[in-house]
Amino acid sequence: MSAAPTVSVVIPGYNGAGFIGETLRSLERQTLADWEAIVVDDCSADDTRAIVRGWSDPRVRLIENAENGGPVRTRNRAVAAARGRYIAGLDQDDLCLPDRLARQVAYLDAHPGVVLVGGQANQLHGRKVSAMHYAPHTTPDLIVWLSWIENPLVWSTVMVRADAALRLDPFTRPDILYAEDFDLYHRIRPLGRIARIDTPLLLYRQHAGGASKRFTDTMRASAMRVLAERHAPLLGKAGAADLATLLVLHNMGGLPVPDRATLVRLGEGIAALQTAFLQQERPDAESRKLIRWETARRWARIGRAGLRSGSVGLSDVLAARPPHLGLGYAGLETLLWSGAVGAVRRMRAA
Repeated sequence: MSAAPTVSVVIPGYNGAGFIGETLRSLERQTLADWEAIVVDDCSADDTRAIVRGWSDPRVRLIENAENGGPVRTRNRAVAAARGRYIAGLDQDDLCLPDRLARQVAYLDAHPGVVLVGGQANQLHGRKVSAMHYAPHTTPDLIVWLSWIENPLVWSTVMVRADAALRLDPFTRPDILYAEDFDLYHRIRPLGRIARIDTPLLLYRQHAGGASKRFTDTMRASAMRVLAERHAPLLGKAGAADLATLLVLHNMGGLPVPDRATLVRLGEGIAALQTAFLQQERPDAESRKLIRWETARRWARIGRAGLRSGSVGLSDVLAARPPHLGLGYAGLETLLWSGAVGAVRRMRAA
């Protein structure tokens, strides 16, 4: 067996014959050549196994599950087989941009206190590339804060130190299905800092067969569990569960709040979390500014969704807003326009 590579890229495979070839070619275009790709096939019913088995690049390894174990157990098996000092996550349908691995290795080499680093991502619809709605500029403190209210990283951009990954048992929890990456960011945090490179490093493919499209309810339930467990010490079990539900549905999921009372509960909950975070983590001035700005931006988005649906009015949004949140990117004119749309919808429904 050859010397251990710098990076092990772990790829769970299941019925991915239409995508896996392009994904592997994106690895072959990397400016850092010292990698291995471990594809664990989870009993695909299509040609996924045959494509990987016949791949000519010796850096690509295939492991075949004897029985279907699901995506989390399949990923964990790939992590257990990894030989690199860094482990990079990648789903079978996403595409690495050419300098992804090189930039992340350089970052982790230069920041020994960071245990996990992600990257910015663009989304790919067919052949159209567009920006995703993630924070454009980050610090490690901002990423940790965002993990308190949402999933701040695209899994396929993540690289983690192998020695830290192997200290987690299991690496990702199979019972947190479709939010296991979100759970990982909380579980690995005691081992070191988490960060993000703000340059796009990945094309995140959007398609009808993606897990986030097909298993939305399961993903939301798992995300609620992650946030409820995270915030129970601060808010109590019942309070944390209630706020976790609101955060997943209305902040992460974009669903409009049903009424003013819900909006008030959500605003008060976010404000309480932010106060606790600032006291606990004591971020620097740059991070504090970004934390307040990005939180305000999310509050404005929540308000706009409620206004456009007609479930709340402008007076509700302004009255329920915690004093320090502001309006984010949305000026008053934007909220007034969203309120007008909601008023028309209420008239039509009457």
